[in-house]
Parts: sequence; structure tokens; C-alpha cells
Amino acid sequence: MNAITNFSVLIIDDHPLFRKGVIQLIGMAEEFRVIGEASSGKEGIEQAHALQPDLILLDLNLKDMSGIEVLKALKTKDADWRVIMLTVSDHSDDLIAALRAGADGYLLKDMEPEDLLASIRTGAQGRMTLTDGLAGMLAHALRQEARPNTPLEAGLTEQETNILEQVATGKSNKLIARELGITEGTVKVHIKHMLKKLNLRSRVEAAVWAVERAGRS
Repeated sequence: MNAITNFSVLIIDDHPLFRKGVIQLIGMAEEFRVIGEASSGKEGIEQAHALQPDLILLDLNLKDMSGIEVLKALKTKDADWRVIMLTVSDHSDDLIAALRAGADGYLLKDMEPEDLLASIRTGAQGRMTLTDGLAGMLAHALRQEARPNTPLEAGLTEQETNILEQVATGKSNKLIARELGITEGTVKVHIKHMLKKLNLRSRVEAAVWAVERAGRS
């Protein structure tokens, strides 16, 4: 999906002024339309199921429940929306927890407006998106855990290695399937096996792992 049009967005954040600011920012891009806003996790989950947005911007800290809990409730097997965390927390524990719970991106609220909008566009195009600097933080955290150093050491098959390379560029399962001429379901199975072999729990971790290894070679 290179061009996006009429892309629906739901914002879940308990700060009214921030929600309105994001709505105004997104309104500057004609390809997006905000179809809902929620001030709590419970309300956000209900609106997501009722409105079926393409993209959800989710705060990490909500008054009634944590953003991670909301994220897990949103990331069900049948859910087709993308969820990007939009938060003030740059702690590595929060970043890793969000990515392992299925977040499609992690952005900080103090980003420049134009950078935030560009990152939201990246997420809407089916690619993973992280605020600059967080990839390095994630890579450092991953280095503290025991895992293979190369795809060969991990025992990845040729197809799993090909998919890992695609994941490292930030492509979604749909884009990878189209690129490799296989079904989206097959991509999901390969990624599941790949993550197990690499001792990782999210595709963003796999992308950072792959990019870091490529930089060393």
C-alpha cells in the first residue's frame, strides 16, 4: 500500500487537549480522517470494535487500565487494525513490553508535529515506525539477552531468512506476501517459527536484530 486514502483513525488518550492537538494535526493530511476519540481504555476498546478503524493511536498510561492491557485486548487474532503507541515514556521496559504485546509502532509525544505526521503515515502504509533513537535503545536491551548472533546460527531456513530481510525493512505481512509470491498466512507461520528460533517475541525486535547484524557485517 504505497498510497493511502480515506484512512480512518481512532485516538485513545485521557488528555483532552492532546487528543484535540493530534486531531488537528491529522486533519492537515487529506488522506486521514479521525472517526473517533476515547478518554479511557474501556471506551477505546468499545469504539474500536464499533468503528473498525484502520489505525489506532494509543497512549501508554490511561486512568482506568494500562495501555499494554488495552493493546492486548485490541490485538486479537481477527483484528485488522494497526496500533501505534503514542506516549511520553521512553523507558526501554515500556518500549519492549509494547512491542511484545503486538504494537505496530512506538512514538513519543514530544516529536515535532511534522515528524509525528510522517511517522503516522509510515504506520498507515503497513510499515513499523519508531521514534528516532528508540531503535538503538531496543538494540541495547536485546543485546543483554542470550540469542543467536546470525541467521545461520539460529538455524533459519532460506525462506525464513528472506522474510527476516523483508521484516527488517518494516514491511507488513501483506507486503511481504506480495513481494515473495506467497500467502499472508504462510508469512505468519514463517515469522512465528523465525521468532522462536531467534528467541524474540515481536517482529520489531526481529527487525532491529537484523539491522544491527547487517551493520556489523
